[in-house]
Amino acid sequence: MGKINVLKVIIGGLVAGVVLSIVDVVLYGVLVKAPMAVAMQKLPPMTDAWRAAEIPWYIFLDFVTGIVLVWLYATMRPRFGAGPGTAAIAGLAGWFFAGLLCNLITLPMGIMPYNVTIIIIGVMLIEYPLAVVIGAKVYTENGGREVAA
Repeated sequence: MGKINVLKVIIGGLVAGVVLSIVDVVLYGVLVKAPMAVAMQKLPPMTDAWRAAEIPWYIFLDFVTGIVLVWLYATMRPRFGAGPGTAAIAGLAGWFFAGLLCNLITLPMGIMPYNVTIIIIGVMLIEYPLAVVIGAKVYTENGGREVAA
């Protein structure tokens, strides 16, 4: 069993973060933009400082998520083997906690409409495994002597 290549986890995670950010721009900037704007009117107004930092903050979180998801893939490789199947499983595990449970926890609070929450959960079900499969393509162990996922 090889050691985790931390540099490759970070690089693969950044690649996955790019995928997450692109999908999130389409999801939140196009697909659910209007109903989310209506839902956000129920919440206290954002400060000007938070409004200015909101998009960079979410992009930063996409990159952190990408790194964590590729790290999860790297930890799963010894048991499940290298490849896109294992990467997809890692993405589904990440989706279960971040995409499904986090959104279901907030559903009874009534912050987002039910249909918007379902759209977000559904898009994330595709987004997370896709991001990890793409990010895992650059991950290798043992100084890069193996075939990438």
